[in-house]
Amino acid sequence: MRRDVDERGSITVWLALSSFVMIFLVGLTVDLGGQVHAHERAHDLAAQAARAGGEEVQGAAAIQGRELAIRPAAARAAAERYLEAAGVNGTVDIRDGDTITVTVHDTYDAKFLGLIGITRLDVTGTASARLVRTLGGNQR
Repeated sequence: MRRDVDERGSITVWLALSSFVMIFLVGLTVDLGGQVHAHERAHDLAAQAARAGGEEVQGAAAIQGRELAIRPAAARAAAERYLEAAGVNGTVDIRDGDTITVTVHDTYDAKFLGLIGITRLDVTGTASARLVRTLGGNQR
């Protein structure tokens, strides 16, 4: 005995479900790629702000060869100005008088993940700059 089964429309359901899954995967790829790009940007901004702050050296002592140290208030201000000009928030930490560390906090606004309730992805980038004295290419 053979039963006639009506299979009309079954391909439509399969096509609709697979299309949804493909769109979701493409969206996930776009948003996670965007988050990686935002993370790289945060790290780059942190590095540039640390370099800007690291340029604030105590001149007289450095010129005389006695000591190589960052001017803390000026270095912090220079790094914070750089972050403000870039339009991001961050923190500046100065340690041992010769190392400045900048941490940038930013977000990536999701384009596709908002469909499932994820609208923002937080990113953080950290970089340090350290003053180094060299003589003939060798660190002293």
